Amino acid sequence: MSIWTRLIESLSALNPLSLIEFFTGIRPPEATQGFAIAVVALGAKMTKADGRVTRDEVIAFREIFQITDADLPAVGHFFDLARQDVAGFDLYASKIAKMFDSDSDVLETLLDALFHVARADGTLHEAEIEFLHIVSNTFGFDDLAFEAILKRNTLDRDNSPYVILGINENASDEVIKQAWKDLARRYHPDRLRARGVPDEAARLSERRMAEINAAYDTLRRQQPLRVPVL
Repeated sequence: MSIWTRLIESLSALNPLSLIEFFTGIRPPEATQGFAIAVVALGAKMTKADGRVTRDEVIAFREIFQITDADLPAVGHFFDLARQDVAGFDLYASKIAKMFDSDSDVLETLLDALFHVARADGTLHEAEIEFLHIVSNTFGFDDLAFEAILKRNTLDRDNSPYVILGINENASDEVIKQAWKDLARRYHPDRLRARGVPDEAARLSERRMAEINAAYDTLRRQQPLRVPVL
């Protein structure tokens, strides 16, 4: 039985208030349940932040959080409850921040996932950016950190492998490899699980890890053509 099915069995008659009350009462042993509820609530509320919920956003949410056909009705129930308005989203953000207060990599990955949902309709609205900025601040990121996260998630973002790895175009092969290793150490799903991160959260890093690996593979294939910079 999946986590979503277990939750829906417990909360089949909930309204938004009782959903918040249940979520607030979750303790560390049920951290996976708490995270699952929180990401659905944040994702649902964010799609409503600009005043409308599009089919593309719902599809993107399902894609990024790897929701199966079997679990879709249960997740849809939470999604419908949470997206009725944007009130209370800060409660969910605060709860997640407490779950991962020493693991900013997970919180950053979650912000990336929410940005992916926000831009799924082809537009990143100011209201969505403001929503995510508040969530980012609640997660403990300062404005400078948020600007960096926003920059890599804009619709016209630079997808060059150098930008993804956070290095300049004159970087040596050794610097490229070290940058890849450092990012892999931070975002590899297995490493996150080893640190006690709930599986539902660790899986969010798979997309980021795939992007990092693809960037490194691109530069590695170009190595024979690289000319050392004197």
